[in-house]
Amino acid sequence: MSSVLYDAQGPRAKRRNILFNVLFLVALAAVLWWVFSALDEKGQLDWVKWEPFFTGTEAWTTYIWPGLQNTLLAAALSVVIALPLGAVLGIARLSDHAWVRVPVGVVVEFFRSIPVLVLMIFGLALFSEYSNVSSDDRPLYAVVTGLVLYNASVLAEIVRAGILALPKGQAEGAMAIGLRKGQVMRLILLPQAVTTMLPAIVSQLVVIVKDTALGGAVLTFSELLSAANTMSSYYGANTIASFTVVAAIFIAINFALTSFASWLERRLRRAKKSSGAVLKADDSQIAGAAGTGTGGSI
Repeated sequence: MSSVLYDAQGPRAKRRNILFNVLFLVALAAVLWWVFSALDEKGQLDWVKWEPFFTGTEAWTTYIWPGLQNTLLAAALSVVIALPLGAVLGIARLSDHAWVRVPVGVVVEFFRSIPVLVLMIFGLALFSEYSNVSSDDRPLYAVVTGLVLYNASVLAEIVRAGILALPKGQAEGAMAIGLRKGQVMRLILLPQAVTTMLPAIVSQLVVIVKDTALGGAVLTFSELLSAANTMSSYYGANTIASFTVVAAIFIAINFALTSFASWLERRLRRAKKSSGAVLKADDSQIAGAAGTGTGGSI
């Protein structure tokens, strides 16, 4: 069956696609077998390497749980600060006043162009030289600072793009009934743009969770990934097992976050569809009579 987008495949094309699929599956199976064999030769698949994660709690209570706590703490603080800051910056970039729009645009483009790891390193140096923050807390402060500055700038662009994506008639209609600019933004534009922006915002939140690992790699921040390094050394170089467990935890966290966002997006869309007032039969008859002028005298 032909379509507007493509033509139906002929017998030769179908055979060719089946052949390519078979070759791809064979190649994939060969690669997986090679990886499995290499790991088995190195002893990384031996039960002794995986035993600490399934037969006791020491690995979880001593390494994984403290690292996970620091990861979630840094991510939560960054999200709580970056989300409202990004919304404010994004709205400010839409200001009609150049003295607001231009400086905010410079700030957003500046921090959006710098790698987040560089911002973390600068943050650590600033807290070390110009603050009384203890050396134990400086890595956390530096990680949160870098994540907030970078992701607030990215979120500002997401907010700005989401608002600009709305039809201009939304703002024009709101102003036509007497609403001020602030009311239009707060009551009309932002509520509608939230549903559009939500997937991009959630993607950025996932990035925040993953980028906490940069602090452990460079700033000696005791997060989940750095805990995997220490744990691997303690349990006899079980590198594959340690990092596999940590990767599974990151996947579970990010999957829970995206699942919640998908549920929230569906709920918001249903709320929009069902937000209209429902009239009873008597109400509709009264409204129809009033519209035709047959509703009787008052």
